[in-house]
Amino acid sequence: MRLAHHHPYLEPHFSDQLIAFAHRGGTDSLPENTLVSFRHAVRLGYDYLETDVQLTADGVLVAFHDNDLLRTCGHQMRISDVSWQEVSQMRVDGKEPIPLLTELLEEFPETKFNIDAKSDASVNPLIEVLKSTKAIARVCVGSFSHQRIKNIRNSFGSDVCTGASPREVTLWVMGLPPKEPSCFQVPVRQGPLTVVNERTLTKATHNGQPVHVWTIDDVATMEELISLGVQGIMTDQSLVLREVLQKHNLWK
Repeated sequence: MRLAHHHPYLEPHFSDQLIAFAHRGGTDSLPENTLVSFRHAVRLGYDYLETDVQLTADGVLVAFHDNDLLRTCGHQMRISDVSWQEVSQMRVDGKEPIPLLTELLEEFPETKFNIDAKSDASVNPLIEVLKSTKAIARVCVGSFSHQRIKNIRNSFGSDVCTGASPREVTLWVMGLPPKEPSCFQVPVRQGPLTVVNERTLTKATHNGQPVHVWTIDDVATMEELISLGVQGIMTDQSLVLREVLQKHNLWK
């Protein structure tokens, strides 16, 4: 595939390889966004891990999805109101600690990370972590906020791989894909709107912007997307996706 953004994160696409992403560690019933789930995915052979970042009250960047701690840790409080010392004592699903982003980058130095900046406050600390760890070549940053992605791009220029903001996805679906996104990381549908189809995929591919689809956990949809020709699939069922890709000789 001829890429518009020739970034090392997208290297498999240079030779038309499909990228398999372990979403939040591709949990397979393990606690999401924890070291145990990420280790499991890496043992299965995943080179790409997806995670999220939130900022604690005292400015520590953690790998965590929700704004609050209720669903995963059973505590009805916002993570932005809690210190890292308190957060470090909490357990996801009552079992596993919440990791620092730096822990993930250090434990898996050869692994690529897709990072979703979940809050405005997380952006500048994320920029600093990516600079201090020199991890920018193996990271793609996404967000549901156009301004967050814009700030990331302004900080790193062409050195950073970024997904498309919702505003940019809308333009793409309308047939006017913007040049700034390195790739489109999207669901198959957003409400009543079909985002990924032959028309949108053809347009993105023609423009050199790979399409990565989330979060796909059933075999039928995996098969459909492979047949359609998407360039990446994110899943919470890492074993299932690996088996499907192996069947199609698409597992690396």
